[in-house]
Amino acid sequence: MPQNSYTPVTMIERLVAFDTTSRNSNLELIHFVRDYLAHHGVTADLVHNDDKTKANLYATLGEKRDGGIVLSGHTDVVPVDGQDWDTEPFNVHQADGRLYGRGTADMKGFIAIALAMVPEFMQRDLTVPIHLALSYDEEVGCIGAHGLVPNVTIPGARPMAVIVGEPTNMRVVNAHKGINAFRTTVTGLEAHSSATHLGVSAIMHAADLISYLGKMADEMKANADPDSDFDPPYTSIQVGVINGGTATNIIPKECTFHWEFRDIPDDDPTVLLKRFSDYAENEVLPRMREVHADADIFTVQTGQVKGLFPEDGSPAETLVLALVGSNQTYTAAYGTEAGIFQGAGIPTVVCGPGDIMQAHKPNEFVELSQIEECAGFMKRLMDHLSRS
Repeated sequence: MPQNSYTPVTMIERLVAFDTTSRNSNLELIHFVRDYLAHHGVTADLVHNDDKTKANLYATLGEKRDGGIVLSGHTDVVPVDGQDWDTEPFNVHQADGRLYGRGTADMKGFIAIALAMVPEFMQRDLTVPIHLALSYDEEVGCIGAHGLVPNVTIPGARPMAVIVGEPTNMRVVNAHKGINAFRTTVTGLEAHSSATHLGVSAIMHAADLISYLGKMADEMKANADPDSDFDPPYTSIQVGVINGGTATNIIPKECTFHWEFRDIPDDDPTVLLKRFSDYAENEVLPRMREVHADADIFTVQTGQVKGLFPEDGSPAETLVLALVGSNQTYTAAYGTEAGIFQGAGIPTVVCGPGDIMQAHKPNEFVELSQIEECAGFMKRLMDHLSRS
């Protein structure tokens, strides 16, 4: 059973000890949090995936009413496979003013600080509630958070703001790029490599398509807005994985490549996909079918992360800027679950402890100073929402 109380550091240690790599279940962590909250009189709702191996958690501190604040975080982490760690990744190691471990920055630190302060939140006379929203499978496409939207948008308990605690060095991020991922499969016709006129090389035609993506990427870069706050200041396009062929002397029948673009808010992702699809259908495929009528090019979307659009002066932005004591907002090139909540009509910003540059790397860490800064942020939030 969980202890009744934790410091932010001891709660981070506890959460990191759960190996919630996305390929694994997160239920052990979720049940720990559920039981911990129950110790403090808080009932948590669990929203499971289809096969019941994973769950989101949604809990309300205080009276359920409109106008509350959601503290949101994902419970899954990326793999440590093949990474050269100096310490055990699922056992927090403290040294040099840092906490090392998988998820310390991305993003169990934020979750742990919020949970550690539950007893203090519950002692306050909150004018509006604090909601805790913990999700699964963010790292593989922001899958779980969609199941939290019905909880967040319940009539009569609709929050005024969502704070997604991804690592931003406690700066306020009010916009980030979207992510659209695809898998394209090119099907040609096998033949002996000496008879290239009788076969259709899936790899050669896939290379043509990939080259076209490269030209689109160059165009995006050339047309970048120099005043954009994004880094890089344009929609980026890249191919991450390619597979095809069986032997050098066989014209390959099939080639598959995985690609993505990370779009800035001004670019319509459907337009970019249509350009690629039109080129495939009108330029590449006819050449393939001149030789083999059954040749094909098939593209399927494998993932989508909604971008976060800036909402200058929104309740979320105004509140969080005041709590961090700043008047400056930032953008991010990485994706988060924030766009999902914004898409549900809830003003949302991203703000949390740690540096995104430490995420996904061996020896991931969060600075203790960032933990202290986030704890101070939570206390100021309590003060803002309390009558006493």
